[in-house]
Amino acid sequence: MIDTHSGASATPSIDNGRITIDLAALAANWSRLAGLLSEGTACGAAVKADCYGLGDAPCLQALWTAGCRTYFVATPQEGATVRRHLPDAAIYILNGLYPGAASFYAANGLRPCLGSPDEVAEWRGAGAPLPAALHVDTGISRLGLTAEEAAALAQDTPFELSLIMSHLACADAPGDRMNQTQLARFRALADLFPGVPRSLANSAGIFLGPDFHFELARPGIALYGGQASAFEESRLDPVVTLEVRILQVHTLPKGTPIGYGATFTAPRDMRVAIVAAGYADGFLRAAGSTDGKPGAEAWLAGHRLPALGRISMDMSAFDISDVPDGTAVRGSFVELFGRNVSVDETASRAGTIGYELLTSLGRRFARRYVGMASTGGEQS
Repeated sequence: MIDTHSGASATPSIDNGRITIDLAALAANWSRLAGLLSEGTACGAAVKADCYGLGDAPCLQALWTAGCRTYFVATPQEGATVRRHLPDAAIYILNGLYPGAASFYAANGLRPCLGSPDEVAEWRGAGAPLPAALHVDTGISRLGLTAEEAAALAQDTPFELSLIMSHLACADAPGDRMNQTQLARFRALADLFPGVPRSLANSAGIFLGPDFHFELARPGIALYGGQASAFEESRLDPVVTLEVRILQVHTLPKGTPIGYGATFTAPRDMRVAIVAAGYADGFLRAAGSTDGKPGAEAWLAGHRLPALGRISMDMSAFDISDVPDGTAVRGSFVELFGRNVSVDETASRAGTIGYELLTSLGRRFARRYVGMASTGGEQS
């Protein structure tokens, strides 16, 4: 087991909670996604934002060991981090080429995803030190060359293109007509660059079927255990478990409010656990409850624990009325999400998505990496 919390092994009792990252599940998810792809389609990995908040070094090593060779990040700094850990990887920068930074990209072996004529001109003017990806916009209207700009560039591309790519706007909604519209646009633009490998599918795009796979897929959230789309099969193995410490247990008499704003009032006598997790830790304020709206649920000893009242900065309250006496005690832990309560369910109760929850996790929790002996972890 790898524990990245400073001093945690000497004084484990001071941790507010613990985040357990199952590297074997991460590797298995990558392998499963790779197995879903069409013959001739490679599987990369989106590892931006510190591997979606889970920690770059252990996760990158687990993905590399599983067989992943191509990685996508947002920023050049993130790319340099991946390069330090994976010297032989192909690394693409989704944010494109930052002004004046071509030498940094070259020094770190980073491939920009060029998405504007200015970026193309600057990369060309810098001598195009590495192959680059061409990012075309097919309907999400964020980054990317227009169809007209791509057609003009196709007449003269004086540097090596290693990839042509676009990004789906509605892949998590399989029936949305936008998916087929973007697919047709992408095919037409990619045909302007014959022989260049193509990439369109993110996690959700993989589950849209072989037409979307092309030569390279780049899954993200599905790798980390989040449900990528409305297809139930897009929910893979959970990778992250968040458990938090009980600070105090007490009785909440019927008719008594709890928390800021007194938004929840006990409808009966209740037993309550106050736990050491709040919005400063990434357990979002919107996950709380009111008298008219249920909030998130935690889990302990086979029982769901409804949140009671507002989530505050450092703590939250949960109903433990149904938990056997002696189980929920000061110092014990409850699961906020993991194998018993999915990260997507918890996020949904807060009105958001699993991406935000994972990337918001704070640093007041100990982090433990299990499941991969090759990373120094412990088989589990």
